[in-house]
Amino acid sequence: MDYELRTIPGCPNSGPALELFRQALAAEGARVRILRVVEITSDSEAEAHDFHGSPSFIADGHDLFASKAAPAVTCRVYPSSTGLVGIPSLEDLRTALRGPFLRARVKPLSQ
Repeated sequence: MDYELRTIPGCPNSGPALELFRQALAAEGARVRILRVVEITSDSEAEAHDFHGSPSFIADGHDLFASKAAPAVTCRVYPSSTGLVGIPSLEDLRTALRGPFLRARVKPLSQ
């Protein structure tokens, strides 16, 4: 599976988000073929990547935290027990990595 961290130029959460993504993937025992960082610099790129703010955590082209916000070159916030924060908690990211869309990609063995 391929993973991306999508960010905007100058995002103060890019470094911490990349480290968090690596920790979550390792904790989940994910088989990572690629973990790339993609910098979104224009509204047209945001639209093309369905980008809803920096940082965004992507697995096989799917945002792990679905958003109804319009694509834009902007910061992103995540809910936490203390309010909105710039990156999700490790547990929230691990839960997202185990999410239903990923499980749906695993087909049971036929008998």
